[in-house]
Amino acid sequence: MIVVLDESIPFWDESFGQVGEVRPFASRVVPRRALLDADALIVRTVTRVDASILDESSVRFVGTTSAGTDHLDLDYLQSRKIHVAAAAGSNANAVAEYVVAALLAFSERRSWRLKDKSLAIVGVGHVGSRVNSKARALGMEVILCDPPLREATGESCYRSYREALEADIITFHVPLTFEGRYPTWHMVNQSVLDHLAPRRLLLNTSRGPVFDNSDLKNALRNKKICGAILDVWEKEPVIDYELLDLVDIGTSHIAGSSLDAKIQAIAMVYEGLCRFFGLSATWNGHTSLPGPSPISPEPRQQGEDALRSVVLQACDILQDDAHLRELRTLAASDAAMIFDRLRNRYRLRSEFGRYVVALPQRDLELGQTLASLGFELSAS
Repeated sequence: MIVVLDESIPFWDESFGQVGEVRPFASRVVPRRALLDADALIVRTVTRVDASILDESSVRFVGTTSAGTDHLDLDYLQSRKIHVAAAAGSNANAVAEYVVAALLAFSERRSWRLKDKSLAIVGVGHVGSRVNSKARALGMEVILCDPPLREATGESCYRSYREALEADIITFHVPLTFEGRYPTWHMVNQSVLDHLAPRRLLLNTSRGPVFDNSDLKNALRNKKICGAILDVWEKEPVIDYELLDLVDIGTSHIAGSSLDAKIQAIAMVYEGLCRFFGLSATWNGHTSLPGPSPISPEPRQQGEDALRSVVLQACDILQDDAHLRELRTLAASDAAMIFDRLRNRYRLRSEFGRYVVALPQRDLELGQTLASLGFELSAS
Protein backbone atom coordinates (compact mmCIF):
# COMPACT_ATOMS: atom_id res chain seq x y z
CA MET A 1 0.00 0.00 0.00
CA ILE A 2 1.17 3.53 -0.79
CA VAL A 3 0.02 6.48 1.34
CA VAL A 4 0.74 10.07 0.28
CA LEU A 5 0.65 12.28 3.35
CA ASP A 6 1.23 15.85 4.56
CA GLU A 7 4.49 15.68 6.50
CA SER A 8 3.21 18.28 9.00
CA ILE A 9 0.82 15.70 10.45
CA PRO A 10 2.46 14.57 13.72
CA PHE A 11 3.04 10.90 14.46
CA TRP A 12 2.57 9.96 10.80
CA ASP A 13 5.50 7.56 10.83
CA GLU A 14 4.29 5.72 13.95
CA SER A 15 0.74 5.46 12.61
CA PHE A 16 0.48 5.38 8.82
CA GLY A 17 4.02 4.11 8.53
CA GLN A 18 2.72 0.77 9.85
CA VAL A 19 0.41 0.15 6.88
CA GLY A 20 2.80 0.49 3.98
CA GLU A 21 5.00 2.94 2.09
CA VAL A 22 4.47 6.58 3.06
CA ARG A 23 5.32 9.41 0.70
CA PRO A 24 5.36 12.65 2.69
CA PHE A 25 4.91 15.98 0.92
CA ALA A 26 5.88 19.38 2.30
CA SER A 27 3.76 22.00 0.53
CA ARG A 28 0.10 22.97 0.32
CA VAL A 29 -0.14 21.28 -3.11
CA VAL A 30 0.41 17.54 -3.50
CA PRO A 31 2.81 16.56 -6.32
CA ARG A 32 0.63 14.77 -8.90
CA ARG A 33 3.37 12.27 -9.70
CA ALA A 34 3.32 11.01 -6.11
CA LEU A 35 -0.38 10.16 -6.46
CA LEU A 36 -0.38 8.26 -9.74
CA ASP A 37 0.07 4.81 -8.14
CA ALA A 38 -0.98 5.70 -4.58
CA ASP A 39 -3.80 4.05 -2.64
CA ALA A 40 -4.51 6.80 -0.11
CA LEU A 41 -4.04 10.54 0.41
CA ILE A 42 -3.97 12.09 3.89
CA VAL A 43 -4.16 15.90 4.15
CA ARG A 44 -4.95 18.88 6.38
CA THR A 45 -7.17 21.87 5.63
CA VAL A 46 -4.40 23.69 3.74
CA THR A 47 -4.55 21.25 0.81
CA ARG A 48 -7.33 21.47 -1.76
CA VAL A 49 -8.32 17.98 -2.93
CA ASP A 50 -10.12 17.86 -6.27
CA ALA A 51 -9.82 16.69 -9.85
CA SER A 52 -6.73 18.81 -10.46
CA ILE A 53 -4.62 16.47 -8.33
CA LEU A 54 -6.57 13.19 -8.36
CA ASP A 55 -7.49 12.73 -12.04
CA GLU A 56 -5.50 9.81 -13.46
CA SER A 57 -4.44 8.70 -9.97
CA SER A 58 -5.23 5.35 -8.34
CA VAL A 59 -6.24 6.90 -4.99
CA ARG A 60 -9.24 5.14 -3.41
CA PHE A 61 -9.17 6.76 0.05
CA VAL A 62 -8.85 10.41 1.10
CA GLY A 63 -8.49 11.28 4.78
CA THR A 64 -8.32 14.71 6.36
CA THR A 65 -7.08 15.19 9.91
CA SER A 66 -9.39 18.18 10.27
CA ALA A 67 -12.92 18.56 11.53
CA GLY A 68 -14.08 20.42 8.41
CA THR A 69 -14.19 19.22 4.81
CA ASP A 70 -14.65 22.45 2.84
CA HIS A 71 -11.20 21.89 1.28
CA LEU A 72 -12.40 18.62 -0.27
CA ASP A 73 -14.44 18.48 -3.48
CA LEU A 74 -16.91 15.98 -2.05
CA ASP A 75 -19.02 15.78 -5.21
CA TYR A 76 -15.97 14.89 -7.27
CA LEU A 77 -14.77 12.33 -4.73
CA GLN A 78 -18.19 10.72 -4.64
CA SER A 79 -18.31 10.57 -8.44
CA ARG A 80 -14.98 8.75 -8.40
CA LYS A 81 -16.19 6.45 -5.60
CA ILE A 82 -13.26 7.59 -3.46
CA HIS A 83 -13.89 6.96 0.24
CA VAL A 84 -13.56 9.99 2.53
CA ALA A 85 -12.67 10.02 6.23
CA ALA A 86 -12.57 13.16 8.35
CA ALA A 87 -11.98 13.93 12.03
CA ALA A 88 -15.21 15.68 12.97
CA GLY A 89 -15.19 16.72 16.62
CA SER A 90 -11.57 15.78 17.23
CA ASN A 91 -10.51 19.33 18.12
CA ALA A 92 -13.78 20.50 19.69
CA ASN A 93 -12.50 20.59 23.25
CA ALA A 94 -9.24 22.28 22.24
CA VAL A 95 -11.10 25.08 20.45
CA ALA A 96 -13.46 25.52 23.41
CA GLU A 97 -10.47 25.85 25.74
CA TYR A 98 -8.95 28.45 23.41
CA VAL A 99 -12.20 30.44 23.63
CA VAL A 100 -12.07 30.30 27.45
CA ALA A 101 -8.47 31.54 27.43
CA ALA A 102 -9.34 34.31 24.96
CA LEU A 103 -12.29 35.51 27.03
CA LEU A 104 -10.23 35.59 30.20
CA ALA A 105 -7.35 37.43 28.53
CA PHE A 106 -9.69 39.98 26.96
CA SER A 107 -11.63 40.53 30.19
CA GLU A 108 -8.46 41.48 32.03
CA ARG A 109 -7.48 44.02 29.37
CA ARG A 110 -10.94 45.63 29.39
CA SER A 111 -11.64 45.21 33.12
CA TRP A 112 -14.70 43.10 32.35
CA ARG A 113 -16.25 40.56 34.70
CA LEU A 114 -17.29 37.60 32.58
CA LYS A 115 -20.09 36.77 35.00
CA ASP A 116 -21.68 40.07 34.03
CA LYS A 117 -21.57 39.34 30.28
CA SER A 118 -23.74 37.42 27.85
CA LEU A 119 -22.22 35.11 25.24
CA ALA A 120 -23.94 34.10 22.01
CA ILE A 121 -22.70 30.90 20.39
CA VAL A 122 -23.42 30.78 16.66
CA GLY A 123 -23.20 27.14 15.63
CA VAL A 124 -23.88 24.61 18.37
CA GLY A 125 -22.24 21.52 16.96
CA HIS A 126 -19.18 19.70 18.29
CA VAL A 127 -17.33 22.89 19.23
CA GLY A 128 -20.24 25.16 20.10
CA SER A 129 -21.71 22.66 22.54
CA ARG A 130 -18.36 22.47 24.35
CA VAL A 131 -18.14 26.26 24.47
CA ASN A 132 -21.65 26.31 25.92
CA SER A 133 -20.74 24.11 28.88
CA LYS A 134 -17.50 25.96 29.58
CA ALA A 135 -19.12 29.41 29.34
CA ARG A 136 -21.78 28.32 31.83
CA ALA A 137 -18.98 27.13 34.12
CA LEU A 138 -17.64 30.70 33.95
CA GLY A 139 -21.03 31.95 35.12
CA MET A 140 -21.93 33.62 31.83
CA GLU A 141 -25.40 33.99 30.36
CA VAL A 142 -25.41 31.90 27.17
CA ILE A 143 -27.52 32.34 24.04
CA LEU A 144 -27.52 29.44 21.56
CA CYS A 145 -27.99 30.18 17.86
CA ASP A 146 -28.14 27.41 15.27
CA PRO A 147 -30.89 27.89 12.65
CA PRO A 148 -30.32 24.53 10.89
CA LEU A 149 -30.39 22.71 14.24
CA ARG A 150 -33.52 24.55 15.33
CA GLU A 151 -35.14 23.64 12.03
CA ALA A 152 -34.15 19.99 12.40
CA THR A 153 -35.12 19.59 16.07
CA GLY A 154 -37.84 22.17 16.61
CA GLU A 155 -36.16 23.05 19.92
CA SER A 156 -36.96 26.56 21.10
CA CYS A 157 -33.65 26.86 23.00
CA TYR A 158 -32.01 27.88 19.71
CA ARG A 159 -32.49 31.60 19.18
CA SER A 160 -32.44 33.61 15.98
CA TYR A 161 -29.28 35.15 14.54
CA ARG A 162 -30.70 38.61 15.20
CA GLU A 163 -31.19 37.73 18.88
CA ALA A 164 -27.64 36.38 19.06
CA LEU A 165 -26.32 39.69 17.79
CA GLU A 166 -27.68 41.36 20.93
CA ALA A 167 -25.23 39.50 23.20
CA ASP A 168 -22.14 41.22 24.63
CA ILE A 169 -19.86 38.59 23.08
CA ILE A 170 -20.56 36.58 19.93
CA THR A 171 -18.44 33.54 19.05
CA PHE A 172 -18.75 31.65 15.76
CA HIS A 173 -18.39 27.87 15.35
CA VAL A 174 -19.87 27.15 11.94
CA PRO A 175 -18.67 25.28 8.85
CA LEU A 176 -17.83 27.29 5.76
CA THR A 177 -20.73 26.97 3.31
CA PHE A 178 -21.62 28.97 0.23
CA GLU A 179 -25.07 27.68 -0.65
CA GLY A 180 -28.29 26.45 0.91
CA ARG A 181 -30.65 28.22 3.26
CA TYR A 182 -27.96 29.19 5.73
CA PRO A 183 -24.69 30.02 3.93
CA THR A 184 -21.90 31.07 6.29
CA TRP A 185 -19.53 32.76 3.84
CA HIS A 186 -19.27 36.39 5.00
CA MET A 187 -22.12 35.93 7.45
CA VAL A 188 -20.42 38.73 9.39
CA ASN A 189 -20.38 41.62 6.95
CA GLN A 190 -21.03 45.35 6.91
CA SER A 191 -24.81 45.02 7.30
CA VAL A 192 -24.35 42.81 10.36
CA LEU A 193 -21.61 44.99 11.82
CA ASP A 194 -23.74 48.12 11.33
CA HIS A 195 -26.44 46.47 13.44
CA LEU A 196 -24.12 45.81 16.39
CA ALA A 197 -23.78 48.03 19.42
CA PRO A 198 -20.29 49.46 20.10
CA ARG A 199 -19.79 47.25 23.15
CA ARG A 200 -19.81 43.99 21.16
CA LEU A 201 -16.85 41.59 21.05
CA LEU A 202 -16.61 39.10 18.16
CA LEU A 203 -14.62 35.83 18.05
CA ASN A 204 -13.92 33.65 15.03
CA THR A 205 -12.26 30.26 15.42
CA SER A 206 -14.16 28.54 12.60
CA ARG A 207 -13.08 29.56 9.08
CA GLY A 208 -11.59 32.87 7.97
CA PRO A 209 -14.17 33.73 5.28
CA VAL A 210 -17.04 33.46 7.77
CA PHE A 211 -16.08 37.09 8.49
CA ASP A 212 -15.66 39.63 5.71
CA ASN A 213 -12.22 40.72 6.90
CA SER A 214 -12.35 44.03 5.04
CA ASP A 215 -15.68 44.97 6.61
CA LEU A 216 -14.44 43.88 10.04
CA LYS A 217 -11.33 46.05 9.64
CA ASN A 218 -13.47 49.08 8.86
CA ALA A 219 -15.75 48.38 11.83
CA LEU A 220 -12.81 48.14 14.22
CA ARG A 221 -11.12 51.19 12.75
CA ASN A 222 -14.33 53.20 13.16
CA LYS A 223 -15.00 51.75 16.63
CA LYS A 224 -18.37 50.31 15.63
CA ILE A 225 -17.58 47.35 17.90
CA CYS A 226 -15.30 47.18 20.92
CA GLY A 227 -13.06 44.35 19.79
CA ALA A 228 -12.37 41.12 17.93
CA ILE A 229 -10.41 37.93 18.50
CA LEU A 230 -9.38 36.01 15.39
CA ASP A 231 -7.67 32.66 15.03
CA VAL A 232 -8.67 32.30 11.37
CA TRP A 233 -8.24 34.71 8.46
CA GLU A 234 -9.28 35.19 4.89
CA LYS A 235 -6.66 34.22 2.30
CA GLU A 236 -4.39 32.34 4.73
CA PRO A 237 -1.41 32.30 4.82
CA VAL A 238 -1.41 35.79 3.24
CA ILE A 239 -3.35 37.59 5.94
CA ASP A 240 -4.24 41.24 6.45
CA TYR A 241 -1.76 42.62 8.98
CA GLU A 242 -3.61 45.93 9.14
CA LEU A 243 -6.52 43.91 10.53
CA LEU A 244 -4.16 42.16 12.95
CA ASP A 245 -3.13 45.58 14.26
CA LEU A 246 -6.77 46.27 15.11
CA VAL A 247 -7.85 42.99 16.73
CA ASP A 248 -7.31 42.36 20.43
CA ILE A 249 -5.93 38.84 20.02
CA GLY A 250 -4.79 37.26 16.75
CA THR A 251 -3.32 33.80 16.28
CA SER A 252 -2.22 31.63 13.37
CA HIS A 253 -5.11 29.13 13.05
CA ILE A 254 -4.01 27.11 16.07
CA ALA A 255 -7.13 27.14 18.30
CA GLY A 256 -7.67 23.42 17.78
CA SER A 257 -4.00 22.48 17.95
CA SER A 258 -3.76 20.57 21.19
CA LEU A 259 -1.77 17.36 21.46
CA ASP A 260 -4.93 15.53 22.49
CA ALA A 261 -6.83 16.83 19.45
CA LYS A 262 -4.10 15.97 16.98
CA ILE A 263 -3.77 12.42 18.26
CA GLN A 264 -7.54 11.95 18.21
CA ALA A 265 -7.75 13.26 14.63
CA ILE A 266 -4.93 11.06 13.39
CA ALA A 267 -6.44 8.04 15.14
CA MET A 268 -9.85 8.64 13.52
CA VAL A 269 -8.37 8.81 10.01
CA TYR A 270 -5.90 5.98 10.62
CA GLU A 271 -8.63 3.67 11.90
CA GLY A 272 -10.86 4.68 8.99
CA LEU A 273 -8.11 3.76 6.53
CA CYS A 274 -7.54 0.42 8.23
CA ARG A 275 -11.26 -0.41 8.12
CA PHE A 276 -11.54 0.56 4.45
CA PHE A 277 -8.58 -1.54 3.37
CA GLY A 278 -9.27 -4.42 5.78
CA LEU A 279 -6.10 -3.92 7.83
CA SER A 280 -5.44 -4.43 11.52
CA ALA A 281 -5.17 -1.14 13.42
CA THR A 282 -2.08 -1.57 15.59
CA TRP A 283 -1.21 2.03 16.49
CA ASN A 284 -2.57 3.44 19.73
CA GLY A 285 -2.00 7.17 19.95
CA HIS A 286 -2.97 7.36 23.60
CA THR A 287 0.47 6.04 24.50
CA SER A 288 1.92 9.30 23.13
CA LEU A 289 -0.01 11.47 25.60
CA PRO A 290 1.95 12.76 28.60
CA GLY A 291 1.04 12.17 32.22
CA PRO A 292 -0.53 14.90 34.36
CA SER A 293 1.42 18.11 34.98
CA PRO A 294 1.16 20.19 38.17
CA ILE A 295 -0.04 23.78 37.91
CA SER A 296 -1.22 26.42 40.38
CA PRO A 297 -2.49 30.02 40.39
CA GLU A 298 -0.03 32.84 40.84
CA PRO A 299 0.48 33.68 44.55
CA ARG A 300 -2.17 35.83 46.25
CA GLN A 301 -4.55 35.73 43.31
CA GLN A 302 -8.21 34.99 43.90
CA GLY A 303 -11.44 34.58 41.98
CA GLU A 304 -11.36 35.31 38.26
CA ASP A 305 -7.71 36.44 38.49
CA ALA A 306 -6.69 33.05 39.87
CA LEU A 307 -8.79 31.30 37.23
CA ARG A 308 -7.17 33.38 34.49
CA SER A 309 -3.71 32.58 35.83
CA VAL A 310 -4.31 28.83 35.62
CA VAL A 311 -6.00 28.87 32.21
CA LEU A 312 -3.36 31.05 30.54
CA GLN A 313 -0.59 28.86 31.86
CA ALA A 314 -2.27 25.89 30.19
CA CYS A 315 -3.23 27.76 26.99
CA ASP A 316 -0.87 30.69 26.46
CA ILE A 317 -2.62 32.42 23.59
CA LEU A 318 -0.95 35.73 24.42
CA GLN A 319 2.37 34.19 23.42
CA ASP A 320 0.73 32.89 20.23
CA ASP A 321 -0.58 36.40 19.56
CA ALA A 322 2.90 37.88 20.06
CA HIS A 323 4.45 35.39 17.64
CA LEU A 324 1.99 36.33 14.90
CA ARG A 325 2.53 40.07 15.41
CA GLU A 326 6.26 39.58 14.87
CA LEU A 327 5.47 38.96 11.19
CA ARG A 328 3.99 42.44 10.78
CA THR A 329 7.12 44.04 9.31
CA LEU A 330 8.15 41.20 6.98
CA ALA A 331 7.70 41.05 3.24
CA ALA A 332 4.41 39.39 2.26
CA SER A 333 6.04 36.21 0.95
CA ASP A 334 8.19 35.81 4.08
CA ALA A 335 5.25 36.50 6.37
CA ALA A 336 3.15 33.88 4.57
CA MET A 337 5.91 31.31 4.86
CA ILE A 338 6.34 31.93 8.59
CA PHE A 339 2.56 31.98 9.17
CA ASP A 340 2.52 28.43 7.82
CA ARG A 341 5.50 27.59 10.00
CA LEU A 342 3.76 28.93 13.12
CA ARG A 343 0.78 26.77 12.31
CA ASN A 344 2.56 23.63 11.09
CA ARG A 345 5.21 23.55 13.82
CA TYR A 346 3.01 24.76 16.64
CA ARG A 347 3.97 23.51 20.12
CA LEU A 348 1.08 21.16 20.69
CA ARG A 349 -0.36 22.13 24.06
CA SER A 350 -1.91 19.71 26.52
CA GLU A 351 -5.61 20.15 27.21
CA PHE A 352 -6.89 21.19 30.63
CA GLY A 353 -7.57 17.61 31.68
CA ARG A 354 -3.85 16.87 31.67
CA TYR A 355 -3.15 19.41 34.41
CA VAL A 356 -3.54 18.94 38.15
CA VAL A 357 -4.22 22.24 39.92
CA ALA A 358 -3.05 22.60 43.51
CA LEU A 359 -5.63 24.66 45.42
CA PRO A 360 -6.23 25.51 49.06
CA GLN A 361 -9.17 23.48 50.29
CA ARG A 362 -11.01 26.66 51.27
CA ASP A 363 -11.22 27.92 47.67
CA LEU A 364 -14.25 25.81 46.80
CA GLU A 365 -15.80 28.09 44.17
CA LEU A 366 -12.58 28.32 42.16
CA GLY A 367 -12.15 24.58 42.46
CA GLN A 368 -15.65 23.94 41.15
CA THR A 369 -15.07 26.24 38.18
CA LEU A 370 -11.73 24.65 37.32
CA ALA A 371 -13.20 21.17 37.60
CA SER A 372 -16.09 22.17 35.33
CA LEU A 373 -13.55 23.41 32.77
CA GLY A 374 -11.82 20.02 32.83
CA PHE A 375 -8.87 20.47 35.21
CA GLU A 376 -7.97 17.87 37.81
CA LEU A 377 -7.63 19.18 41.35
CA SER A 378 -5.44 18.46 44.34
CA ALA A 379 -5.46 20.07 47.79
CA SER A 380 -2.38 22.15 48.65
